[in-house]
Amino acid sequence: MKKVLHLDSNHPVLWEGLEALGYQNEADYTSSYDEISQRVSDYEGLIIRSRIPIDRRLIERASKLKFIGRVGAGLENINLSAAAEARIRVIAAPEGNRNAVAEHAIGMLLNLLNRLRIADDEVRQGIWKREANRGVELGSLTVGIIGYGHMGKQLAKRLSGFGCAVLCYDILPDLGDEFATQVPLETLYNQADVISLHTPQTAQTTHLVNAEFIAKMHKPFWLINTARGSAVDTKALLDGLASGKVKGAALDVLEYENKAFTSLFDHTTRHEALEELLKHPNVLLSPHIAGWTHQSHYLLAKTVLEKIKSL
Repeated sequence: MKKVLHLDSNHPVLWEGLEALGYQNEADYTSSYDEISQRVSDYEGLIIRSRIPIDRRLIERASKLKFIGRVGAGLENINLSAAAEARIRVIAAPEGNRNAVAEHAIGMLLNLLNRLRIADDEVRQGIWKREANRGVELGSLTVGIIGYGHMGKQLAKRLSGFGCAVLCYDILPDLGDEFATQVPLETLYNQADVISLHTPQTAQTTHLVNAEFIAKMHKPFWLINTARGSAVDTKALLDGLASGKVKGAALDVLEYENKAFTSLFDHTTRHEALEELLKHPNVLLSPHIAGWTHQSHYLLAKTVLEKIKSL
C-alpha cells in the first residue's frame, strides 16, 4: 500500500482525504531529522509544516517519494532544486490562509493607526489621554504592498473598502488589478505612508527593509510584516523608530524566530536588538499567527488534499 508520513499535525480533513484516496497514513510528530531520514525511503508522500527541513540529503534517501505537501505557503525549508531533480512534486497552499493573513494585517494596521495597544495599557493604569491618542484614518493614506501574490492581493481587496490608495510592487510584471496599481519600487518610496510585506523568504528578500530602504522612504511610515522575519533588519528598524522615520511597526514575524516557527527565544543567545524591540511602545507583536485561524486550519489542509488529488 502507498504510504504517507505526516511530520506535523494538521486538520483531519487531510488525513481522511488521503485515506479515501487509498493511502496509508502514518504520523510522527516527535522524531528528529536523523530518525526521519533513516526511514523516509518507505513513503510515497510527506506532509509537513516546518518542523523538519527537507534538504538534499533527506530527499536523496527518499527513493519512493512522489510528493511533498507543505501545509502552508512558504517553501524555504524544502530544497526545491533537489526535489525537482528527483521528480518529486512540491505542493504548497498559499490559497488556504490568504484571507487570514490579509485580515490580520489590517487588524494590526488599524491598531497602530489608532494607538490601541498604547491607549489600552494607559487606561488600565488609570491614565486618560485623549489628545495624545488621537488616531489616523486609514482612508487618508497610501498603502504600499510589497509582494503581490495570494496574500498581497487579498490585502488589497480588503483595503478597497477603506478608501485608501493602494500601490503594489512585485518582481513579476503585470500583476496589478482593480484593487492595486503596480508601480516601481521608487514610486513606493515616494508615495507610501504604509508598507506591508508579503514576500517569500529568499536571498533577495532577506533584510529587504534595511537602513537604505528606510532612508529612501520619502515620508515617515508605518511598517507591517506578516511575511517572514528575515525580511526586516531589526537594528535598522529600531534606528528608524528612534529617528521617527518609522512611525510604528506591526510584526507577526521576527528575525529571531527558529526555522520551525515554534519559538522565539534562544536562551543561549542574547539579542540586544530583540530586547529593545520588545520594549518599544510603537511596536505591535504577535507570534506568527497571521495565517493561523480556525478557518485557515481547515482550508490549508483541504487545499493540499485537492492538489494531491490532481496529481
